[in-house]
Amino acid sequence: MAENRPDICVLSNPRSGTSLRNPGAVDRAMAVLGARAELRPFSGDPADEAARAVRDGFRIVVAAGGDGTVAGVAHALAGTGVALAVLPLGTFNYFARGLKMPEAPEAAARAILDGAPHDIRVGTLNGRVFLNNVAIGLYPAILEEREAVYARFGRYRLLAHLASLRTILRFQKPYRMEIYQDDTRHSLRTPMVFVARSAYQLDQFGLQGSEAISDDRFVLFLAHQQTRLGFLRLAWRLVRRRVDHGRDVIVSTPRRIAIAVRGRRRIAVALDGEKLKMRLPLRIRLNDHLLQVILPPDKLAG
Repeated sequence: MAENRPDICVLSNPRSGTSLRNPGAVDRAMAVLGARAELRPFSGDPADEAARAVRDGFRIVVAAGGDGTVAGVAHALAGTGVALAVLPLGTFNYFARGLKMPEAPEAAARAILDGAPHDIRVGTLNGRVFLNNVAIGLYPAILEEREAVYARFGRYRLLAHLASLRTILRFQKPYRMEIYQDDTRHSLRTPMVFVARSAYQLDQFGLQGSEAISDDRFVLFLAHQQTRLGFLRLAWRLVRRRVDHGRDVIVSTPRRIAIAVRGRRRIAVALDGEKLKMRLPLRIRLNDHLLQVILPPDKLAG
């Protein structure tokens, strides 16, 4: 790429939570990034747009959106040597918060310019990259209810919590599953499986296992609860960061996971906040390729 051309590509998702509530956020970030950056709004798959940016020779691709947008961009960048940067414009922004990326767009843009690349290992679900978590069972149903609420009233965290409560109250029954962890196999009934790859998200909810993330492992949670009342109690303990890791959930830290659900060929899956329909069995692995991520100065100093 010629020296006078931009080396930073900003992929903006205008449907993300903060973009809808604060439409000038991307413009303010672009003013800080200046001539080094080119803005490319998109409405389809962020992975496709990020792959095009790689082909066009950009050195850094900025995912301007929520966790789903960031994961889609990461899918295209892993193993390319092109660095991922994050402009947090989603509802929860777990990945960006884990990086200590400022939420104000001007400050985030400055952190991108002043930051430095760092290699990380990311997870894959049936070959698709994820950064924070994968869940099946009750959690994807919560996301579906949340999106319906967002469509009517806007994207706000309080509404997300209310949608979660409504889904729990309508909860039906657990799944019968076959779960393979490394070299062991388990048959069980559970209403929810949650696989974490974000130490920050675990710490936020007072959950065990953050040290396993650094050891290139996943943290697998299997919910014990089988009733609506049990799930309401679990949700309340999560809010208060008082989950009992023996009574409420089973916790393990495998490197490889496979999941089959009796009587099903496909299942709804939540992947970094995006709801997808995927073919079973689900196979969760660490990606063979490293992902370069721009860390802000505060994270580098820490």
